[in-house]
Amino acid sequence: MTAPIELYYWPTPNGWKITIMLEELGVPYVVKYINIGRGDQFQPDFLKISPNNRMPAIVDPDGPGGEPISVFESGAILQYLGRKYGKFYPTDERARVDVEQWLFWQVGGLGPMAGQAHHFRQYAPERIAYGIDRYTNEVNRLYGVMNKRLADRPFLAGDYSIADMAAVGWAIPHENQGQDLNEFPNLKRWYDAMLGRPAVKKAIEVGKEERARQKSLAEDQEAHKVLFGQRAR
Repeated sequence: MTAPIELYYWPTPNGWKITIMLEELGVPYVVKYINIGRGDQFQPDFLKISPNNRMPAIVDPDGPGGEPISVFESGAILQYLGRKYGKFYPTDERARVDVEQWLFWQVGGLGPMAGQAHHFRQYAPERIAYGIDRYTNEVNRLYGVMNKRLADRPFLAGDYSIADMAAVGWAIPHENQGQDLNEFPNLKRWYDAMLGRPAVKKAIEVGKEERARQKSLAEDQEAHKVLFGQRAR
């Protein structure tokens, strides 16, 4: 029997991408918690797997040729799992390009901009109006792009895919980004459909109790320093 995939994880929008994929695939996996507020991501053993000191990452003991492989970066993990299991990532080139462009739209746009909105709206030690407005407005623009895209199709690339798995976690904390989903009816319809999927429901609960054990980042100065005060090592 093949050993389960090891998932190095903390319950955040980036981590949820991979729990969603693994739950949708129905493949066995074990969670290795990387408490990013306590600096687990800087441990030497983890850096061998994820040299950018970021989760999520995976180790697949049954990688290419039957040998173990580690993969870091959420988009790369989704693509790897999609290729390996032949699901949620089409083999037809036109369809694959459609999935990839929306996957990278999330990785390069929605995630970073929403993350900055969270930072300036919730975590910055002082309220900086320019930063709040800049990133709140940019997330609003990106939500508008997604709303238009979903006007004539149920999912971002037509069929349900890794692009949707990547994006939904960043829509979950929309209120913290200063957004009202009622302004984006197509996005809201997609969002409700995504959260109605059993695998998605289960995936976003993974690690919820672990996270609940610690203070919020707004209150935890040590975690704040770990997450937002790092320079090259």
